[in-house]
Amino acid sequence: MALVGLEIAKRGPYADGQAFGEGGVYERIDGIARFAVDPTHPANQDIVDLDKAAQDASGRVHFLADICILQPVDAARANRGLVFDILNRGLKVVPGAFNMAPRAAVPTARIDPGDGFLMRHGWTIGWCGWQWDVYRSDALLGIDVPQALGEDGQPIVGTVAVEFQPNDPIADHLLADRIHQPFTAADLDQPDAVLTVREWQGGERTTLPRASWRFAREVDGQPTPDASYVWLDGGFEPGKFYEVIYKTNNCPVAGVGLLAMRDFTSFLRFAPEGEGADGNPCAGRIDRAYSFGVSQSGRFLRLFLSLGLNLDEDGRQVFDGLIPQVAGARRGQFNQRYAQPSDQSMPSFGHLMPFADDPQTDPVTGETAGLMDRQRQLGGVPKVFTINTSAEYWRGDASMVHTDLADTRDVEPPENVRCYLLSSTQHGNGSVPLVHESGTDGARGANFLNAVTYAPLVRAALTNLDRWVKDGIAPPPSAVPRIADGTAIMPEEALAQYHAIPDAAVVDPERRLMVWRTDVGPEAAQGVMQVPAVLGERYQNYVSALDSDGNEVAGIRMPDIAVPVATYTGWNPRAAETGGTGQHNLMQGSTFPFAATRAERERRGDPRPSIEERYRDREAYLAQVRAAAEALVARRYLLAEDIDVAVRLAAERYDAFAATPAGAAR
Repeated sequence: MALVGLEIAKRGPYADGQAFGEGGVYERIDGIARFAVDPTHPANQDIVDLDKAAQDASGRVHFLADICILQPVDAARANRGLVFDILNRGLKVVPGAFNMAPRAAVPTARIDPGDGFLMRHGWTIGWCGWQWDVYRSDALLGIDVPQALGEDGQPIVGTVAVEFQPNDPIADHLLADRIHQPFTAADLDQPDAVLTVREWQGGERTTLPRASWRFAREVDGQPTPDASYVWLDGGFEPGKFYEVIYKTNNCPVAGVGLLAMRDFTSFLRFAPEGEGADGNPCAGRIDRAYSFGVSQSGRFLRLFLSLGLNLDEDGRQVFDGLIPQVAGARRGQFNQRYAQPSDQSMPSFGHLMPFADDPQTDPVTGETAGLMDRQRQLGGVPKVFTINTSAEYWRGDASMVHTDLADTRDVEPPENVRCYLLSSTQHGNGSVPLVHESGTDGARGANFLNAVTYAPLVRAALTNLDRWVKDGIAPPPSAVPRIADGTAIMPEEALAQYHAIPDAAVVDPERRLMVWRTDVGPEAAQGVMQVPAVLGERYQNYVSALDSDGNEVAGIRMPDIAVPVATYTGWNPRAAETGGTGQHNLMQGSTFPFAATRAERERRGDPRPSIEERYRDREAYLAQVRAAAEALVARRYLLAEDIDVAVRLAAERYDAFAATPAGAAR
């Protein structure tokens, strides 16, 4: 077995010994997992540069990762299912996604139980660090990966590109996406390093004079040499795209994170209890295993599947089901030389086809491939729920999961897959009161952010997936925009309808982030990316058609959408003060509340009926919401236990908008 040691650092009661329904009292286990893998083993051969890492006397490569487990203290109260949560930039995701736990302003080691949904149902939950560039801490779990070594025994020196778009004027920028370990410059003076600027991501590059910038950070108003930063004379302007291309001597074997995730889960599922502290604490408890990933970690799951990694070194299927959420049709930089796992927008291997599960042929390039080709060839194909919000459709790629690349027809997912659009939602759950900033990366929307909370739909999805695997009960059908019935339309057609909403800032259709056919270079087969990537033709994308209020008609509609008090979108332009006017904020949607009264609506010239004109009073409104929630339960897109949750969420938005002028905070 590839996991060769489990060091438990802490083991004790979770949530102060609180009891959770069927699951009872839980325990929390924290520690480190040690791995040793054979780079020549067929199950490991697709990991880029694994054969270039240092090996022990038996030819195995070693690495270690942080781990955490939550499980019922009483094994008899466990539901015998594991939810393996793919960490997002080191952060645990499932507490917010399933338990609706609030996100801490500053990451902490504490795992907020939220409303305890997963624990109430007896789930075991597991985490394992996989991302090499996470700054590891009690709050952020990461992995210690080996370096790819050259013939001289030193990390391979090569070219890397780092792209960033500031939201505020800044003097310097870390050579990484957000706050992650950077690719340090191999030489501070390298004369052939290049810094370019573009007005938007698809714009023309302008090369800045080499004398105007350096590898440095600003200290007391002066540039101080620093191999981890880039500094520009006069500073970087908000809204513009900058790309620095340079040599680095940091060459992590990033792909071992995929093996850590696979092999830690395999250990929990199959390893016996063993002797001592390094025995399997979940031994004999797990019959079914699912992996859940959001955004970056959802793209990680899509790459995991495309590489056919769902069989361990002993040929056993690791996961029965996967839920990649808000990943769109992308994968990511998780298994290439000089991988930047946190980056999501820079064209790279993760932007290339395959997009759909079954094989498709690109009519421009002639390439044919499907996301599941490799896994089908090897066996161990899991059941998959592909879940996206409107934001991934507006980003430009989600529709490619279920349309052909000639842009002419729908493509049905295979039997083992369901695809769902969560209608009129943004990348992450929304809330009231309305805000312009998400608080995650400093991005600010010109409109209020989308306020819809869709977590109840995700809870139902996990339950449906488990019933499918455990009991053979097929889940509800896919629910996505379709060309055949007219519910899939061009983004430009939808944008035209939004212009009628008073004070709505609308994205520039020419400056939305897109997905392009990309020339990645001659060394792509070795996992080496050409930089900068050469963009070719743009893929077409579709979004959902709209009802008369501007809310989406395709997908699964939360009661907030079926019985609305606002228009909700999957797009939001950048706020003027962040630059890049007219560009689309990648993860944000918009909220346009209806006028509270008819008089207000007429004064503002709003074509959408007011809240007063739609609903007799709050009681009548909530009665309609409850009926909409019950209809979702009948279709199995919502759990009966979450009807009251859906009603409460809708009530919060009604209370926020019914007594407030629609444009008051604009």
